[in-house]
Amino acid sequence: MLRSIGVFLLLATACAQTAPNTAVAKQEVLWQKLESTINDVDRNLDGVLGVAILDLDNGRKFQLHAEEVFPQASSIKIAVLAELYRQAQAGKLKLTDLYTVQSSDLVADSDIMGGLTPGVTRITLRDLATMMVAVSDNSATNVLIDRVGMDNVNTLMDSLRLAHTRLRRKMMDLKAAGEGRENISTPAEMTTLLENLYRGKVLNPEMTADFFKMLSTHKESFIPRELPAGLKIANKPGELEGVRNDSGVVFVENHAYVISAMTTYLRREREGEEAISKISGAAFRMFDRLARASEYGRVVSLHDTGNP
Repeated sequence: MLRSIGVFLLLATACAQTAPNTAVAKQEVLWQKLESTINDVDRNLDGVLGVAILDLDNGRKFQLHAEEVFPQASSIKIAVLAELYRQAQAGKLKLTDLYTVQSSDLVADSDIMGGLTPGVTRITLRDLATMMVAVSDNSATNVLIDRVGMDNVNTLMDSLRLAHTRLRRKMMDLKAAGEGRENISTPAEMTTLLENLYRGKVLNPEMTADFFKMLSTHKESFIPRELPAGLKIANKPGELEGVRNDSGVVFVENHAYVISAMTTYLRREREGEEAISKISGAAFRMFDRLARASEYGRVVSLHDTGNP
């Protein structure tokens, strides 16, 4: 009798272990297929591609050339926004602080600031941040860089051990760019920055929520192009000649993830945009299934989406 009970317990334990192990094996196949898709995109791109994807549920990563340093263009504004919110949390400034627009602020690619009345129009730091995120207004960004301090942005990156993420010039400073003072990061570091923000390692819960609300302001970008409308995506793209980037958190319900895709030495910028969108679409389709499936891979939806 005791022997029979022992055999039963061993079988029960084996069965209990089989389902999770089987689930892990199946999910590994999905990751392998995602890797294959990204490698195909890399082979067909006339340029250099770097990718980092992080599963915020279990820490699983995919990386391709993720430690390479890429010019960031406007994606560096994520770091500026993070320091703005950190200083607001520390009481060094308020997001409601007012700023009077000056004609000396204006630089190229400032669609909103360029239409305001210098010396008269007063806007809040939150307004400037919204312009920076939503339409990538360069004048608004430069005002914020002056307000928070370039060195302070880099000190924050140092505190997070992001040695290759650097704000080294203001927007549209062609002289600085020509001297090699480019704003830079890596796919791995930008992913780490967003993960630290997501996990509340930079800001308190209230400020973290507001930060991602700001960063998810609707904008024209590459990560969302193949993703469903209405999905919360907190990202910031970047564009320069020969460069296309996008980094952000995709808030798939119950299975959020970070994605950072960077391209440089592009012969055709449109191909870089399409590469990022294709990779983003493939990543979403995997995470969406992981979020809605049982451990056996049966996808559960309100309405059965399976094809007979």
